[in-house]
Amino acid sequence: MPIYEYECGACGHQLEAIQKLSEGPLTDCPACGKAELKKMLSLSGFRLKGTGWYETDFKSGSGKSTASAEKPASKKKVGSKASGS
Repeated sequence: MPIYEYECGACGHQLEAIQKLSEGPLTDCPACGKAELKKMLSLSGFRLKGTGWYETDFKSGSGKSTASAEKPASKKKVGSKASGS
């Protein structure tokens, strides 16, 4: 869900609100009660809710993520070749 930033045109109060995309913008300021809230232009932010995100993805029964458990085998250096005559 996106996180929007708002600023009140009357009192200057700023706030962040987590809203669904389908919800309309907030209008009433929680600080002064006036209908002067305007969305601010800012970098977008969002929150991932529910199961299946990051930590819960790729979990194995041992509690470690399979991504870290499956490390590629390290490459061994090949020593100098013996010169044959």
